[in-house]
Amino acid sequence: MATSITRLYGLGLTPGKLRGLQRISNPNGTLSMVATDQNSSMIKMMKAATGKEPTYDEIADAKVMLSRALAPHCSGLLVDGYYGYASTVAAHAVPPGTGILIRVEKSGADKNAAGAPCGEVEPGWGVHKIKRCGADAVKLLAQFEPTEFDSAEKNFEFTRQMYEQCIEHDILFLLEPIHFPFNGEKEGADSQKARKAQTVIDSAKYLSRYCDIYKAEFPGTFGVESDAQLVDNLKRLNDACAKPWVLLSAGVDYDKYKKQVEMAMKAGASGILGGRAFWKEFFTYANPADRQKFAETECVRRVKETDEIVRTGTPWFAKYGITTEDLHGIRTAEGWHARYGGGTAVKGTGPVDPNAVY
Repeated sequence: MATSITRLYGLGLTPGKLRGLQRISNPNGTLSMVATDQNSSMIKMMKAATGKEPTYDEIADAKVMLSRALAPHCSGLLVDGYYGYASTVAAHAVPPGTGILIRVEKSGADKNAAGAPCGEVEPGWGVHKIKRCGADAVKLLAQFEPTEFDSAEKNFEFTRQMYEQCIEHDILFLLEPIHFPFNGEKEGADSQKARKAQTVIDSAKYLSRYCDIYKAEFPGTFGVESDAQLVDNLKRLNDACAKPWVLLSAGVDYDKYKKQVEMAMKAGASGILGGRAFWKEFFTYANPADRQKFAETECVRRVKETDEIVRTGTPWFAKYGITTEDLHGIRTAEGWHARYGGGTAVKGTGPVDPNAVY
């Protein structure tokens, strides 16, 4: 039995967003995505390996090499606009079956008096350009701490604006909130670890409705909370997420990330969007040939192994209470194309042209 497309419209799943979801997903509706958009960390790693500041061309070449190795083995690839997208696409480094997400935010946000980052768009970039150049989704990193009121309000509004722009341009929006130290804390301080799980869960309550896919941190820390507590934290995170969610890697070692992924899939996650856990050693090699060998062997092994775990997760459409059978039966009403985007469909009053083709 057919079902009206208004069921999807009511969930915010318009044609552009739905196509974006299809493009970045596995056939079963899970998401195995790899991130190569981390500019600052890549530059630091290359500088440490070579002893000199890398050039624009060297960074772009490294990103293309990494993308070419990993893109065939993931459902979606996240790139940046500054170094990554145009070169990666032009070099045919991403196969047609792999979706592409592009980061919209500036790398290295300015900080307020409390040392809290306040997000902004990459200069010269934006949602409209990401849509125009053919990407499947927009990704926004919005560093978020509900207890730091100034940055929380600013980053909430920044997130909402990006969400509204993605609705306007009918492009999929993936949101990535990250907790951070503030008021003099050192990165990784005990006080930061102590509040991490609650921050991750509360951030989902605040923000997950303002996106299409929510990219969450692991809600806790191995060695700080017990596995039983981490399982409970993941359940609370899953309950807090209004939209399908995926797990980021936050630069942890691969073996630790693999365990996090296994736990997240059991808790209701729909996939992953991991970066450094897959490839961070890649940038420690000074020789491009050594980088390529590492990318094509160990990095590929990690991505393929994680993809197998991800496919046991919850399909994105299940978070909406939809089945594949439901999706197969979705149909539009005549004139949808005219109504789409705010238009109207009015039939004329004159005689019908029997030779017209619509």
